[in-house]
Amino acid sequence: MTKFTVISGSSSKDLAKKLAKRLGANLLKSQLRVFPDGESKITLEGKLQKNKIIVIQSTYPPVDENLIQTLSIISKAKEYGTEIIAVIPYMGYARQDREFLPGEVITMKVIANLFKSVGTSRIIVVDIHSMIGLKYFNIKSKNVTAIPDLVKYFSKLKLKNPLVVSPDQGGKERAKEFAKFLNTEYISLEKQRDRKTGKVEIKTTNFNEVIGRDLILVDDMISTGGSIIKATEFLKKQKCARVFVACTHALLRNDAEKKIKKAGVTKIISTNTIPGKTSLVDVSGTIAKAII
Repeated sequence: MTKFTVISGSSSKDLAKKLAKRLGANLLKSQLRVFPDGESKITLEGKLQKNKIIVIQSTYPPVDENLIQTLSIISKAKEYGTEIIAVIPYMGYARQDREFLPGEVITMKVIANLFKSVGTSRIIVVDIHSMIGLKYFNIKSKNVTAIPDLVKYFSKLKLKNPLVVSPDQGGKERAKEFAKFLNTEYISLEKQRDRKTGKVEIKTTNFNEVIGRDLILVDDMISTGGSIIKATEFLKKQKCARVFVACTHALLRNDAEKKIKKAGVTKIISTNTIPGKTSLVDVSGTIAKAII
């Protein structure tokens, strides 16, 4: 009997398959049926064994639907499993980890309580937006990074004197780590976002070190691409060479990919935490190491 059973949610089928293969685990698929009223019904295909069960599901849009489905699968798995490991490659609501404005609900706190209540033993996430969110989980929790996996991809590209760039000060440490693995330099731009309107402005005035160099804009996630677009437009004015984008989670909502390319980005490279055209980097190996 294998040590693990992997249960795949509908949003992470390919990643679940790769993870199960790496772990030599049984793979159980979940069948999803959505009724006309919007309710969903989940049926697990196959027989569950009395062993450690890994439930893998990213909670990208539709976030609430994917979240409810994840919690439902964990609840069912708990009836059989000796230990339930929730692998949430992309954790939705991670940006709602504190009360920014009076009266705001700290949704990550609510979600953490839900995961515990359905029987989760431990949780593994990939490049969560803020580590503060993990503090709400009163279970074993671990954040793993996809940076080494992304760097491996970029190291195979023929880049001209590459420079790693963070689109804001908040991502400075991420850019620093990326540059360290790639054995190159990094810089970070200064960004200002209006909390009410969401409008983004680049406050940095000049960066001579970008002239003629290929740039890698590094971020943890891209939603609508506003920050990346502003950063690209600014950097292009500084007479850089090509601009690439590296991110773990490519949500790319509202035609973001098209808009980012229009701003002057040569290529967007993301991981398979969220499946899509840009998800060229596999993180199943990194997740497998965290589980074992």
